Amino acid sequence: MYDRGLNVHRWFRDLAGKKMSSQGSDLVCQFDNVQGMVDALTAVRWKRQQDAVLELSEHGIVLIVEESRCLQAKVYLQRELFIEYEFSARGRPRFGLSLGLFVDCLSTFSVPGRSNIIEIRYPGPDMQLLLKSVDSMDACIYAEIRTRIPETISLDYYFEPAGSTPLSFTVKRLQSATLKEAIDDLEWPGSGIQITVEPVPPSVTFRGDGHGDLQIDFMYYVNTDLLIAFQCDRKVSHRYKYKFLRATTSNIPSSVIRDNRGSKLSIGRGGILKVQHLVSVARSSSIQHIDSAGYQQPSRIAYIEFFVKPEEYEGVQNDS
Repeated sequence: MYDRGLNVHRWFRDLAGKKMSSQGSDLVCQFDNVQGMVDALTAVRWKRQQDAVLELSEHGIVLIVEESRCLQAKVYLQRELFIEYEFSARGRPRFGLSLGLFVDCLSTFSVPGRSNIIEIRYPGPDMQLLLKSVDSMDACIYAEIRTRIPETISLDYYFEPAGSTPLSFTVKRLQSATLKEAIDDLEWPGSGIQITVEPVPPSVTFRGDGHGDLQIDFMYYVNTDLLIAFQCDRKVSHRYKYKFLRATTSNIPSSVIRDNRGSKLSIGRGGILKVQHLVSVARSSSIQHIDSAGYQQPSRIAYIEFFVKPEEYEGVQNDS
């Protein structure tokens, strides 16, 4: 039994089946990549007590977290990640819950060395999020998480390029740890971080100044083992709070960093920083699932996005 809205039980299968057999659910889905889901959600958990909003649609599930209306993160769990996905609601239901409880609950279902199939159903009789294991013939784990109406509407970070050429650079697969280490090192100066992207020479500079000065340069032609793409037609520089910048990489588990398909950083109009990670959601190699059309599911990827506002939202001042 967990406090703050989470109940977990081990029941015989027939009893758990009756508990979750309510009709009229907006969503019923199953997945076997429990630890992969836990890792993807942990990547956006930068505080111990953190609320999240889940949005359901026919295309999948989106989890949204925000802080101070200056930092937003989204985890896109597309329907291809699930072995079954039945959506019957009109519109896109949204509800709030504790991100920590959700992650801890999913961790309860994860058993090292074996595949675990989990069913998620929403809403329950009292608008709960219901979860249960479905891969045991005799007994199962059943959990319910209380949900709530979101207190605020998630801010829509309308990201648009600052000019005709998008300003972006992409970190090579398996090199995301280098980006994470660079941002971690910038904690020492104890101040905001200035990110400068310039075309001549093509480079990205992270600079922190406060108790001391620290500058980290990534030269595109020199660091070809790190940067696989670079787009910039003019010099642009913006300053970001360190705690928000660090949140974009600091909580990604080491296993996710190792299997990361790559990371892309883009600067949009007004200095909005977008950080994207493509994360391979692990699955059991011993079980192959085939959809109703008879096709084997492709490699499954979770998309994670962060949006960070600059310290001073300067409009077009630095983009002109």
